Amino acid sequence: MYWNKPYECMPREQLEQLQSKRLVKLVERLYHNVPFYRTKLQERGLDPHHIKGLEDLNRLPFTRKTDLRDNYPYGLFAEPINNIVRIHASSGTTGKPTVVGYTRNDLNNWSEIAARCLMAASATKNSMIQNAYGYGLFTGGLGIHGGAEKLGASIIPVSSGNTEKQLMLMKDFHTTHITCTPSYALYLAESLKTYGIAISDLQLKAGIFGAEPWSEKMREEIEKRLHIKAYDIYGLSEICGPGVGIECVEQKGMHIWEDQFLMEIIDPVTEESLPLNTMGELVITTLTKEGIPLLRYRTGDRTMIMDELCPCGRTHRKIQRLVGRTDDMIIVRGVNVFPTQIESVLISTGHVTANYQLIVKREGILDKLEVRVELNEDQAIDSLEDLNAIERKILQKIHGVLGIQVKLTLLEPGTLQRSEGKAQRLIDLRNI
Repeated sequence: MYWNKPYECMPREQLEQLQSKRLVKLVERLYHNVPFYRTKLQERGLDPHHIKGLEDLNRLPFTRKTDLRDNYPYGLFAEPINNIVRIHASSGTTGKPTVVGYTRNDLNNWSEIAARCLMAASATKNSMIQNAYGYGLFTGGLGIHGGAEKLGASIIPVSSGNTEKQLMLMKDFHTTHITCTPSYALYLAESLKTYGIAISDLQLKAGIFGAEPWSEKMREEIEKRLHIKAYDIYGLSEICGPGVGIECVEQKGMHIWEDQFLMEIIDPVTEESLPLNTMGELVITTLTKEGIPLLRYRTGDRTMIMDELCPCGRTHRKIQRLVGRTDDMIIVRGVNVFPTQIESVLISTGHVTANYQLIVKREGILDKLEVRVELNEDQAIDSLEDLNAIERKILQKIHGVLGIQVKLTLLEPGTLQRSEGKAQRLIDLRNI
């Protein structure tokens, strides 16, 4: 099922020709319209006539999130401000927010690819889509909203939060598709009982979840609890929010819309390009954006580009499920640790929920990792011996994956604070 079959199923050779043509045009626009990029290119002895196509991509400079902050607010805009019809920005929790401007054409393209994503995840014009991503400067809510309207589906713009109302609307409005973070989807599932709603009262068919890394085990948990298919969607505020890519019905990697975005994988340390099927950092070049085009943007997301044809018929390559970020990976006693690794282990045991938190501390010269997780509500524990047995089992599994010892704290159900947006999984208390 396709929204725009000619583009989604474009022959590979034709798609790469289109990418080359758009890359050449992009470099020319950036050179003439954005002083930041003109300086970057000149430092490498480049001007537009040096770039002939995809074969010259490695000659071009990278863009980092710090570049957006250093040029706050409009320094990277390639269009005059009177051509910008909407502005989004990140939360700015670690400094100045990253500001992104959209022309009218940018918004049309965003709605186009968001519609592709929704339809890939089984939505149609007959769907009732409940959008529980936040509206406002955050791109999630309005990104999905534009795609749903383009698709012709019915959209419920409820935004994030207010769980009781979310569930009431889900039941009364006959919601078929829910969009939110995966951690909030789990919270909605466990809140059904609290508000007296049975899963049979709902008409949910699918959920479209993103904005935070999540594991395959968490997907299984969501699908089991809500009786839906759970799709992983990809986007980031610097590029355009939700719509960069999504899983199709095969649920084996996310198609990136390569007519709009040129993707690479690099080694995050050496910045060398890596071959297909190799894990590294995802780098994206925006091929069609007018307001704030980005050249070789380092996303910080760890994944790999998969070199395989998808049975769905789409020719756009897929990236593997994100395993984390280069900037939220923690190193504990020399071991690289991603929250999603531990999440998969926890859920696989069957004894605990997907509500967990990782606390990293430094005691003397040694790092200590504490894993705090809630027991399942229906977990039968008749004695301290039962509890100790569960603890030993989980610790053994974590050690098998990470190769280090951790402290495990088993909590009563409902102990950890719930999140209506991105869940805070990691708290690093080390002064490093």
